[in-house]
Amino acid sequence: MKVRGFTLVEVLVALVVMATMAAMAWRGIDALVRSREIAQAHLAQTARLQTVLAQWEVDLHALQDSHSTVQPIAFDGGNLVLTRQAPTGLQVVVWTLREGSLWRWESPAQRTVQDLEDQRQRGLQQLDQRNPALRAFDGVAGWQFYCYWGNAWSNCQSTGGNGNDNAGPVNPKTPTQPPAGLRVAMQFAEGSGLTGTLTRELEVTVR
Repeated sequence: MKVRGFTLVEVLVALVVMATMAAMAWRGIDALVRSREIAQAHLAQTARLQTVLAQWEVDLHALQDSHSTVQPIAFDGGNLVLTRQAPTGLQVVVWTLREGSLWRWESPAQRTVQDLEDQRQRGLQQLDQRNPALRAFDGVAGWQFYCYWGNAWSNCQSTGGNGNDNAGPVNPKTPTQPPAGLRVAMQFAEGSGLTGTLTRELEVTVR
């Protein structure tokens, strides 16, 4: 009995079929890997955002009135400046949005009003220098703050034009009283992994 083997054409056809199937399988695996990487990046971005919001809550719950011209909370449209309690004194905390990133700076604990004022200026200077260690979150296109006074929300504004750099938000009824709540509306940039606008209302506690 004569044994018949494969012809060269049959071998080539088989190789082409196998190569095609391998390419299709590789594309499927590559798509799965890319989807996994995108999902992981999205989860990491979401976790980072949750950390930022948690830090905001910690800062706002620790606000301390220094009974001076340095207000416990002030927002000038670009910088959110807070005075918070620390075990050995008061800290100045500055949140700012610059070039699509949220930045946070905090001072060492201070014991005098002059030191608080100096630290506030130092914090703004540090943020101007874009120290990478101060970057808290990327991918933010814009933010707006609203303050809760009485029974209504209104835009947070600085007093502006009165020469007081440490002035807090304007309360039309009682200008020196801090708001009872703070609402932040944050818009995410395209390609950040997050979409739309996030709105979060945070309680403000001043001691």
